[in-house]
Amino acid sequence: MTHRDYQICTNCIMDTSDPKITFDDRGWCDYCQNYHANILPNWNPNAKGEALIRPLIEKIKAEGRGKDHDCLIGISGGLDSSYVTYTAVTKFGLRPLIFHCDTGWNSDLGVSNIQKIIEGLHLDLVTEVVNWEEMKDLQLAFFRSQVPFVDTPQDLALFSAIYNFAAKHDFKYVITGGNNSTECVRESLDWTYFSTDTRHVKDIHRRFGTRPLTTFPMCDILKYRTYYRWIKGIQVIKLLDSVPYIRKDAIRELSERFGWQPYPQKHYESRFTRFYESFWTPKKFGYDKRRAYLSSEILTGQLTRDEALKMVSTPQLDEDTMTREFEYVAKKLGLTIPEFQAIFDGENKSFRDYKNNLFLITLGAQVSRVLGIERRVFR
Repeated sequence: MTHRDYQICTNCIMDTSDPKITFDDRGWCDYCQNYHANILPNWNPNAKGEALIRPLIEKIKAEGRGKDHDCLIGISGGLDSSYVTYTAVTKFGLRPLIFHCDTGWNSDLGVSNIQKIIEGLHLDLVTEVVNWEEMKDLQLAFFRSQVPFVDTPQDLALFSAIYNFAAKHDFKYVITGGNNSTECVRESLDWTYFSTDTRHVKDIHRRFGTRPLTTFPMCDILKYRTYYRWIKGIQVIKLLDSVPYIRKDAIRELSERFGWQPYPQKHYESRFTRFYESFWTPKKFGYDKRRAYLSSEILTGQLTRDEALKMVSTPQLDEDTMTREFEYVAKKLGLTIPEFQAIFDGENKSFRDYKNNLFLITLGAQVSRVLGIERRVFR
């Protein structure tokens, strides 16, 4: 990789730890430029957005009459999935079936928060438990491959399980917690490559795995974008983009209503993701995913840049906690501490070092941008 002098955006806190980032004459990064040019003008988290989505809501209700549920929502216990469930039921009167995929890494707090939402809203929950030996084998393969995004196996399982379930049980509407408010800045592919590129996943597993993945949930992004969307008729709805969604307000509302408890950082409902984001990537690869999360909140007016800089200047977990987490993850994956340390000390690789479908996925992303389906920067 060509050396670059360090630079940080003058508007958000994204910096040259993202190797493909660019800046204009003002010092604004391409994420900030894209937000103001493409996302903000087409985003209506207000009364207009609610009015625009109402016909679709009424269609979902009409098609769901006589059925136990009219849509499907995946829940992790995190803020986005918890709040979208709350919004779907209380604001729009939908009757979702709640789906949870257990990958073996749920935190106690995550489990508790799911239970509080389910019981508080009197909802039905279906849980799919991923075969732990297969999950462990795929995670070990990704660690041994030395690519940055070692959370791919868990991400793939969570994504695949819900859409495979929707297709199998004829759910036409899947409501997700994806949103612009906390996710308008998407990390570089060098940080977080597509977990749904199953060509990439299978190549890494072929090289470093030790057992067949006979039951592991798999749904390639191309299958999701084509067969599931146009043949099975599954429509994905980002409901939170049509209503006001402010992180601190959502936390307060869920806490007061259900006793829901917040996490120190986005995605910390998974103990593995907490370790991966707070230890593995900052210490091994030199980037901090909080920069993307906090930059999203800067752009959407929820944080000042100074507040975000102060937050990112402090490690997510103290050294003692990180040491304990390192030992916990090693033991759970069946590794000794020296074995896990040897992987950590190994030569870093890129997703480009393995087979992938980047060309086709990029082409699909470009088409989605032209159609207005996706407006974030993907690169």
